[in-house]
Amino acid sequence: MATRYWAVSLPVQKSASTLWNTVQDLISKHSFDTPLYRFNIPNLRVGTLDSLLALSDDLFKSNTFIEGVSHKIRRQIEELERVSGLESNALSVDGVPVDSYLTRFVWDEAKYPTMSSLKEIVDSIHTLVAKIEDDLKVRVAEYNNVRGQLNAINRKQSGSLAVRDLSNLVKPEDIITSEHLVTLLAVVPKYSQKDWLSSYETLTTYVVPRSSKKLYEDNEYSLYTVTLFGRVADNFRISARERGFQIRDFEYSPEAQESRKQELEKLVQDQDSLRSSLLQWCYTSYGEVFSSWMHFCAVRLFAESILRYGLPPSFLACVLSPSVKSEKKVRSILEGLCDSSNSTYWKTEDEGGAMAGLGGDADAHPYVSFTINVA
Repeated sequence: MATRYWAVSLPVQKSASTLWNTVQDLISKHSFDTPLYRFNIPNLRVGTLDSLLALSDDLFKSNTFIEGVSHKIRRQIEELERVSGLESNALSVDGVPVDSYLTRFVWDEAKYPTMSSLKEIVDSIHTLVAKIEDDLKVRVAEYNNVRGQLNAINRKQSGSLAVRDLSNLVKPEDIITSEHLVTLLAVVPKYSQKDWLSSYETLTTYVVPRSSKKLYEDNEYSLYTVTLFGRVADNFRISARERGFQIRDFEYSPEAQESRKQELEKLVQDQDSLRSSLLQWCYTSYGEVFSSWMHFCAVRLFAESILRYGLPPSFLACVLSPSVKSEKKVRSILEGLCDSSNSTYWKTEDEGGAMAGLGGDADAHPYVSFTINVA
């Protein structure tokens, strides 16, 4: 599907159907690779010139906002599908692919009554899209919160021995706890293992000889146990730290271990559930935003055409998707269908046009034109 379209309106001299046939003939003859569709805009309420001018000032800003929300939801969908390992689904509006919805646009009278003023229609679209954006922020924050908790746990379980959770590396039989004896866990740099084995028994008094056993090893450290009398444990910690060995605080508790396991399982379930519901919500909301955006584009094309061509409304609206190499040719065809006497007025600065650079609008042409970036 195309990801970039032009929404264009041309002034009608004789009849819209005659102009449409002419456009079709010229495009198929000189730029046959450019898809061309009629964009059906209903008879909307024009209102006063002042209201139209005031609305025109807001249209560009509103379009940027609505387009931004549309792209934000699309990116969220792509991210969720990637993380889930799902194949990308074609995005749709009420079951209709978005490109088909755009190129075969039909105004939804029930949702946006044409008797409403243009400002009322634009405001209702803006309100709906703003609410969807707010909902998206809340739902994404909730999902990211759970994902963040899981990532923190996974980092603890997969980081180096200096920081990671040790509970899944230590078995009950590795720990001796009695009235007088305790077992400590020492994190020893791999290059210092010989030093540890030759010195741990003398780091303080009352260390049980040959009690150190290696439990685990990663790229940087090895994890050793050592058993000693509880009353000298603090002395041992100090002496060990001076030699570059880290004594990790650890208390073996089957109940705590089981609790952590259950917490992890629940977080995994919560993440999967939130991801699935967020993805479904995004599919639905993308359709709503895209539909609203196309109605907005229709209002924008209508309003700008009235301001450009005057009353009564007499213009042909269409949607094209030219390739980059065909753009100049298509622009030339469309310009040729306008009143040639004022065409130079709209040319770019390089071509000596009076409208060059006004408002910073790159789409300065003798006809109404703006770009719809679907993706």
